[in-house]
Amino acid sequence: MERQTFTWGLSGSKIRRTERWIEGLWLLGLLLAALLLFSVNLATVPLQDWREGTIALVAREIATVSMESWQWLYPKLDGKPYLEEAPLLPSLIAGAYKLGGFNEWTTRLPGAILSAFSVPLLYSIGRELFPSRQSAIFSGLIYLTFLPLACTGRFAIADGTALCFVLLMMWCILRSRRDFRTSLGAGIGLSLICFTKGILLGLLILAIALLFLCWDTPRLLKSGYWWLGLLLGSVPVAAWYAGGLLQYGESFLTIGIDSQSLQRLLSPIEGQSSAPWYDLGETLLFSAPWLLFWPYGLRLAWEHRNWGWAKLVLIWTSVYVFAITLTLIKLPWYSLPIYPALALAGGAQLAEVWNWPSRKSYPRIWSLGLMLLALGAVGISIYFGIRGSSDRSLAVIFASLALTMAMAAVLVARRDLQFILILFWGTYISLLLFMTSPYWVWQLKAAYPVTDIGAILRLRTPESQLIYASFPSERPALKFYSDRQVIPASNSELKQHWEQDKQPYLLLDINTFNQLDLEPGQKIATAIGWVLITKDSN
Repeated sequence: MERQTFTWGLSGSKIRRTERWIEGLWLLGLLLAALLLFSVNLATVPLQDWREGTIALVAREIATVSMESWQWLYPKLDGKPYLEEAPLLPSLIAGAYKLGGFNEWTTRLPGAILSAFSVPLLYSIGRELFPSRQSAIFSGLIYLTFLPLACTGRFAIADGTALCFVLLMMWCILRSRRDFRTSLGAGIGLSLICFTKGILLGLLILAIALLFLCWDTPRLLKSGYWWLGLLLGSVPVAAWYAGGLLQYGESFLTIGIDSQSLQRLLSPIEGQSSAPWYDLGETLLFSAPWLLFWPYGLRLAWEHRNWGWAKLVLIWTSVYVFAITLTLIKLPWYSLPIYPALALAGGAQLAEVWNWPSRKSYPRIWSLGLMLLALGAVGISIYFGIRGSSDRSLAVIFASLALTMAMAAVLVARRDLQFILILFWGTYISLLLFMTSPYWVWQLKAAYPVTDIGAILRLRTPESQLIYASFPSERPALKFYSDRQVIPASNSELKQHWEQDKQPYLLLDINTFNQLDLEPGQKIATAIGWVLITKDSN
């Protein structure tokens, strides 16, 4: 009897050790796959105007001043307080600048790395929720191959980084159901969310977490560790707001909270409002092919709503969809925090399919939907193949996608479970091909050759020179590349500066240059559709 007990103990220890090895390999594999997808080819495409360009300018200013200036905590732009964004991501980028210089790669790398870490975090959430590893694996792979997540995570904007901290907070909360001490990590995650994306997102995720705990594990709310963790996350944020209020007065709150968040909820800005269902439409449009399985996953969650995973999926989906529907400003990255819930629902459904009896048929809409995706990809591939050599990479990408969808459609029609593996592998390869091309920023096209013009301004104008340009508004990315103050001006203002300034530098598009009919001056340099001019120095 003693020998049997000893043998069983050795066997149990070996099983646990094997389980830890398998768990570690899955975490490492998902992380490496995500790092490759999120970080390849980051420097090919110039920084985009507005958010990327502005954050890059703020980060460069942090990197060029001493730590004692506290700009890493209270950033500035052109020497003035910058209150539109939380400070964490610009400070991380500033650290990358000190190590690797000022370029696109160092600007985007910190956010890309943190976004990649969200993939194993989603898998870890699945391991806390699902009874089997299979559901967690499928959820992690679906999350990895969502197109909007892969693209947005590569931009130097706070949304992908914030999503990493959202998943960190959720994992700590789920883990605390077995170990109360992990609640302390949930507070740290909440604090990181607020320092990355602002207090409103932090409050929204906290509301989702509290609703889930009230439904699933109300005893956790009685734990001192939970409230200590919440306090641990709230105190740094409260101290940051208090310090900003003391330093900048009420403008810190009115600009930092109202302009950054509340106005986007309550009033449209610059006429960019859209229909209430815009965010949901964006989510559905770019979540293919996993969109086909998501409704079935939600139905499965409703049928199993006594399980923890189902409770979290239902609460997360419903609360966040309701929240983003209220916002009057509709931007593609606003819907990002809904994707973890969709990945969990889809992963649960695919795991359910994997264990169906072999004679059970699949929903016909799956094969039809996959075939339609294949036909659409074939048409797009042929279109770009005919257009010319410059678009051949897009033809190859869509051909890969078409082959994946067609093979999966055939396997679904034959009730072959291998369609799941084909979808994961083919979608990942197609995404990887897409990221190695220069087209992965298809949503934000630059209206001018920003790197060429930036190089011209940096090399052909005096340092600290004011440059007046025929832009309708400021161009932060151009200011970053040129390291000059580029001021937008109307035609009348441009002509006034040309006539009154002793040595003006004007950056004009060709149409404006022809319309102004300026007196003869010196044409310094030209780029595609643009010209830099000044007066003769004689």
